[in-house]
Amino acid sequence: MMVDFIHFVLNLNTSLPDFVGTHGWLIYPLLFAIIFCETGFVVTPFLPGDSIIFAAAALCPIGKLNVVWLLVVVISAAILGDTVNYFIGHALSNLLKDKNKLRFIKRKYVEDAQRFFDRQGKKAIVISRFIPFVRTFTPFVAGAGRMKWRHFVVYNCVGGILWAAVFAFLGYSFGNIPIVQKYYDVVIIGIVCISILPILISKVMSMRKSAGRPTA
Repeated sequence: MMVDFIHFVLNLNTSLPDFVGTHGWLIYPLLFAIIFCETGFVVTPFLPGDSIIFAAAALCPIGKLNVVWLLVVVISAAILGDTVNYFIGHALSNLLKDKNKLRFIKRKYVEDAQRFFDRQGKKAIVISRFIPFVRTFTPFVAGAGRMKWRHFVVYNCVGGILWAAVFAFLGYSFGNIPIVQKYYDVVIIGIVCISILPILISKVMSMRKSAGRPTA
């Protein structure tokens, strides 16, 4: 049962029109739950984020979904998810120091997010929104590192709004173009590639800075 449900959620971006046609407004709480869990819990980074927003936004111009309600739901879920993740990280910060504890959390992802956070500073909360997996662990790392709450709130809200708006705009504007629908799987892969561009750019800039430093 659980395996079937996970399979359904992971493939929802392609079956979204059928779900909306059958269940109507129930798509809104489902989208909220998916986005909230993907951003709020370090054990569910595999859930769809960018692609599900894109797919849902593509249904707005044809009248199947309301773009305002979609944005409200997705932005709320994204901001609340990161907020919960921040407090979880804050609560577990001492346990994270012991590698024999919290084994259900993938240490590699935490370490990757920590390095990204160290390089980018507070703006990592915004940039990481566009990077799958990293966006799930960055607020957790921010909480574990005791980032000031007032700073986190600002960057969290900015990042959540930007992330939702960008992918909703892409889906709304291009999701119903015939060639996009024909090669939908390729488009989704492209979206994922676009999502990881910030971290690739960051790594290139970091390498250039390291190469430009004079040796002692």
